Amino acid sequence: MSGRHILHLRFHVPAGHDADLPKRLRRLLEDITPRVQMIEPDSAALNLTGAIPYWKRDARGLTEVVQLRALAHFGLRSSAGCAPNRMLAAMACALTPPVQRTVIDDSPEAIATFLHPRPVRELPGVGAKIAATLGEYGLHTVGDVADVPQLTLQRLLGARAGRALHEHAQGRDTTIVEPAPAPKTISTEHHFARDELDPAQHRRALLALTDDLGARLRHTGQIASGLTCTIHYADQSSTRRSRALPEASQHTVLLARAAYAVYESLGLQRARVRSIALRADALRPDDRATRQLTLDGGDDKPLAIEAVADRARARYGHQVLYPAALAISSPPPSARRRDRAVSQRAGEEPV
Repeated sequence: MSGRHILHLRFHVPAGHDADLPKRLRRLLEDITPRVQMIEPDSAALNLTGAIPYWKRDARGLTEVVQLRALAHFGLRSSAGCAPNRMLAAMACALTPPVQRTVIDDSPEAIATFLHPRPVRELPGVGAKIAATLGEYGLHTVGDVADVPQLTLQRLLGARAGRALHEHAQGRDTTIVEPAPAPKTISTEHHFARDELDPAQHRRALLALTDDLGARLRHTGQIASGLTCTIHYADQSSTRRSRALPEASQHTVLLARAAYAVYESLGLQRARVRSIALRADALRPDDRATRQLTLDGGDDKPLAIEAVADRARARYGHQVLYPAALAISSPPPSARRRDRAVSQRAGEEPV
């Protein structure tokens, strides 16, 4: 077996266990490989790729060592699945009895032999609704779905869901083992001093919130694939709307454009807004970012200004610079929440 070796473990933890057990269990697993991700409440994922040559064992042998150590040190029985990626390893583990292990070779034949007979509902992201839709077209097993062109799945389920299902049915998954996984979302919120009717003030708040989110994303080295805007009204009701970004980003100017578009789609008419919350969704490391090239050299100016502003903030503090639109007649809305800054030309949208 060559390539990646991902191990998924499910521990059979007794009720009333020691509160320190997860930490001690993690330390034991890190004696095998530093690439350990604990999954609450009772599972763990390990990347064994680099550990296998060190321990001079194959994937099955090293998996057995891990299970025996957990049993010897903590009396924990476990089910284990080892495969070329996390999806296959988790699926194999779910089908494995306690104290047993299922190892899937990385050959296309071995993956297909394991995956194709499985019910389609066992694939990640396939709930009862999607399974029922697929069933209406005679697609009951993973093998059935694997034989369907991607474009057909996208017409049935939508672009994103159809593409993801096609990849999973082929046995492909790019999820990595993250010892300290980043949050999948980050959010920020602005509360108005009084119930606010003015759309211009709503947009100022959105600019402040995207400025906040962009700075936090860049600081933590992440990009967002979508935005969710939640508007809370004076009558205690609220409206929530999400939108996928044209391309995953951490840049304030692109986040602000998306936030304005979401706000405009709500079609608010004389709404008394009490607060606005903005959430960056589907975060991932920024080294996986892609950018659509354009012929407009002006598109690079906002990003160059942003980089300079980030360096100034890091040295002098967040309140040194901020968007000009936030300085009109009163301190920027975000200043009441946390320090932030970007010095840019006047106007609502950052340049």
